Amino acid sequence: KQWYQRRVAITAGGGGAIGSSAEDNKPFLDYIAIQADIVVFNVDYRLAPETKCPNNIKDFYEAIKYICKDASSLGVDPSKISIGGDSGGGYICLGAMVLLAQNDEAGLVKLAIPGIPMTDDYSFSDPAAMTIEENESAYMMRKIWKLIAADFEAQKCNPHLFPGKASHELLEKFPPTIVSECEFDMFITEATRLATRLRRAGRLLEFIVIPGCKHGSYMMPDMGCFKTWGDTFKTVFQEYLHK
Repeated sequence: KQWYQRRVAITAGGGGAIGSSAEDNKPFLDYIAIQADIVVFNVDYRLAPETKCPNNIKDFYEAIKYICKDASSLGVDPSKISIGGDSGGGYICLGAMVLLAQNDEAGLVKLAIPGIPMTDDYSFSDPAAMTIEENESAYMMRKIWKLIAADFEAQKCNPHLFPGKASHELLEKFPPTIVSECEFDMFITEATRLATRLRRAGRLLEFIVIPGCKHGSYMMPDMGCFKTWGDTFKTVFQEYLHK
């Protein structure tokens, strides 16, 4: 295709923003590129604990800026750029969305798709009110967030660390957003809260919940939800990015 026909997905991999790499995510992203007929940029952002917030989200933000600025030389359409990520990558995506909003640059992105995202400090709350999956992962998530933070106590109300705490005024400046989740995900409550707030702010296009699956299980080709997810997101890109 000519450059002006090529749609883009800029993605951040998972691993809690402390593990995994761009190379680990390549097979899954190859599938997305083919299934959705898009060009995928797989961003290898720096990980905690060596790199602390906000420098982790700044890596992804700067990659977005670079691709938008040099779209022509990269052979892609600057008006058809989407961003996304799953799990820890969902947090990185949301953190970059906060930076875009703070700098009045959300117009650079046509579509944001944070998936099964780490969003806020819900894991620090009373586990009695949590789902089984949330309860089982709460101790681990507390450890992970403290590895990501440069100074947890100083940053715990900062949307760079917890994008789910962005103000209503900041959410109103977000790119158009689709939040995707799994029915039995360990981040379902915090993602639902964020989706509700984004809807109130007029920035939510869809809140998609893949039924019957747990955290990231839709990435596994041998799982029944893999096809459901693939078909769903092929439709998402056709409806919101290709048009």
